[in-house]
Amino acid sequence: MLRGIADRHGWQPSHGLQVLSPAALVDRPFDPVLPLLVIPGSGAVGAATDPGSFVPAVLPGRHGHRSDPVAMLQRLYPADHPVLDFDGDGVAQTVSELAVHVALKSPRYLPALDAERSLAGPYGLPWLAARLRAPDGCPWDREQDHRSLLPFLLEETYEVVDAVESGDRERIAEELGDLLLQVVLHAQYGAEDGVFDLSDVYRGIMSKIIRRHPHVFGDVEATTSEQVSRNWETIKAGERADAAALAADRAIAAGIGTAGTSTAGTSTAGVTGASGSAKARDPDMPEAFAGLSRSLPALAYASEMQERAAAQGYDWPDLEGVIDKIAEEAVELLGAEDAASRREEFGDLLFVVVNLGRKLNIDAEAALRGASRKMAARFAKVERYAAADGVQLRALGLDELDELWKRAKAQEREEAEAMPTGAV
Repeated sequence: MLRGIADRHGWQPSHGLQVLSPAALVDRPFDPVLPLLVIPGSGAVGAATDPGSFVPAVLPGRHGHRSDPVAMLQRLYPADHPVLDFDGDGVAQTVSELAVHVALKSPRYLPALDAERSLAGPYGLPWLAARLRAPDGCPWDREQDHRSLLPFLLEETYEVVDAVESGDRERIAEELGDLLLQVVLHAQYGAEDGVFDLSDVYRGIMSKIIRRHPHVFGDVEATTSEQVSRNWETIKAGERADAAALAADRAIAAGIGTAGTSTAGTSTAGVTGASGSAKARDPDMPEAFAGLSRSLPALAYASEMQERAAAQGYDWPDLEGVIDKIAEEAVELLGAEDAASRREEFGDLLFVVVNLGRKLNIDAEAALRGASRKMAARFAKVERYAAADGVQLRALGLDELDELWKRAKAQEREEAEAMPTGAV
């Protein structure tokens, strides 16, 4: 059979070859940029993984096609990609295209797909990032680095949030692609610097998640999400302690003092911990908050800080204490006499309001976004009412504006009541 492939398509052993059965196509990962030989029969799996330990997953291209390997191939390969057919003796017969439905009842060979055409393959995006950064690639992409891409990383992250909240699934897929490109580009920069690449990113997150799920991959018992959360925080605390200890050991070995300076005048900035990324702990950051990113959005940063403090017992026992604190902070804000004091007291008030949300299991960020969206939708109604009445909003008095606002709220209630039960 391989001789037939070699004669017809010039295949060489150095090209590599993937061998799978039709059934294995839907739950075994393979790469379209390598040649693929599909052989009917359960024995052709072409993977070192023990089938008994393999957990089928919805791999790229497989959703909706778990019982139709041909349809799945048509998603991963272009419609005009050739498919070589063999007879029962392994002799090459005809060449068809994936656009034409082909049964997988006899051996089929799909030649390697050029990386530039492997739009749905697992390694297409890393290839694309490397190509953009090549000497003859894109001048703009070649000028970028980790820091210059940060605004785009944040922007794409929030666009994913917007897409999810809109419920538009096609838009979610598009925005996830934009965000994934940012991840792959950062991995490409790391590879160019000789520090890390996408394999290190995969290895790091895989090992971390497996380590933090001993109830799945170990013998720890956790039957509720609360137990999982407690185990998670305990494991994270141990990881932080291990990383700090390793960083301290390395600092001592390098002749770096406890104050963060080396006896040889060397900074501790490059000291890494067990995960390869942990640095010497910020002396202004308590141990309970170690690893908490200062770059988080302020509401998320405050909420996570309060969650960690509560885990140490630093929390009000009930809502009454939080409500009283909000009233106290509001009084202090109103009594502030200068801009700096007002800003500080306003921050204190926001911090306690976030804590109230935490106590009520409300995500402050999501709640504020929801309120902002509601404001935008309601104000759009107010604008339409004013336009229908032939008036400018700026020309209306406060009482007139309030009437339009009440009309908008009433319309919202009517729309909500008219919505079928269970609709979203």
